[in-house]
Amino acid sequence: MEQANRDFLLELLHTPSPSSDEVRIQKKWIKYVEKFADQIQTDNAGNAIGVLNPDSPFKVLLAGHCDEIALVINRIDDKGFLHFDKMGGINPKAAVGMKVSVQGINGEITGVIGVNAQHHGGLKDDFGLEDLFIDCGYKTKNEAERFVQIGDLAVYKTSPEILMDRYVSGRGLDNRTGSFIVAEVLKRLAERGCTVGVYAASTVNEETNMGGAYFAAAGIEPTIAIACDVTFATDYPGVNKNKYGDVTLDGGPVLAKGAPINIKINKLLEKTARKLAINVQYELTPRMTGTDADRMRLTGRGVPVSLVSLPLRYMHSPVETSSLKDIDEEIELLVSMIAGLTGEESLNPLDD
Repeated sequence: MEQANRDFLLELLHTPSPSSDEVRIQKKWIKYVEKFADQIQTDNAGNAIGVLNPDSPFKVLLAGHCDEIALVINRIDDKGFLHFDKMGGINPKAAVGMKVSVQGINGEITGVIGVNAQHHGGLKDDFGLEDLFIDCGYKTKNEAERFVQIGDLAVYKTSPEILMDRYVSGRGLDNRTGSFIVAEVLKRLAERGCTVGVYAASTVNEETNMGGAYFAAAGIEPTIAIACDVTFATDYPGVNKNKYGDVTLDGGPVLAKGAPINIKINKLLEKTARKLAINVQYELTPRMTGTDADRMRLTGRGVPVSLVSLPLRYMHSPVETSSLKDIDEEIELLVSMIAGLTGEESLNPLDD
């Protein structure tokens, strides 16, 4: 990965983008993409979409969601401590003792998630978010309310790290890596050229309701939609591979197989992977994918979908970890597949 591309990825990962408040990251994404896109589109959900060949009737929608899991302030007590609920799949055990950045009404405020000292009994075994709180240093509720209000969001205060020049680690790789990937695919297709229309969407709200994907697909009415998300790597200690499958970092992009997935799109991806000598891995999604693909598929008259995922360790923790090599290979795979489309392809599984 070239340094300029790596810098853009790290900039996205540095930027707070809690689900329901993605404006800041979307503006940075648009600033990057508008240099090479034929057109930039936005919508009332908050999606940012870069377009190539907008007049083409054959439209490929790539969706990578930019929102991350977060905490949402639901109560301020008399001593100024902030209590919270989850905005997306927060793991209470991963939150204990973390620093957070509260997105307050007048700017960001640093806080810490307090925990009862082990000397005083520690946390109960079955604790939940209601047992935790944020300490920003306020002494009273009145003081806290000058900076924070109910509904404000907070994210873990961490910085992305590059490990051994091989892996990237930090909060919210799920799925700002996807938002990065769709932008880079569009950039390379702009340089290489393609026949079909390409709509690279940095979508919102996936972690909470997938509404961004619905707005994007309903508005664009794509011929094909591909969700670019993350999936569970199982290559670290303690994971039951017999139960969760065998997915590894550096093992290549992961294709989904199951009822929601269009077989013909997967065949195009597999054929392209063989041509490029890129290894692909597989995950099973028998009923639903749990990604933007589910919402895109059910818009309009129905949209053929596929899901290409990045293997990810430590999902929904402050130290999610993925492979730079896998990111590069996913971009290369999608660019080559889309560049090879003529616009005459049938997605009907019954057509030979």
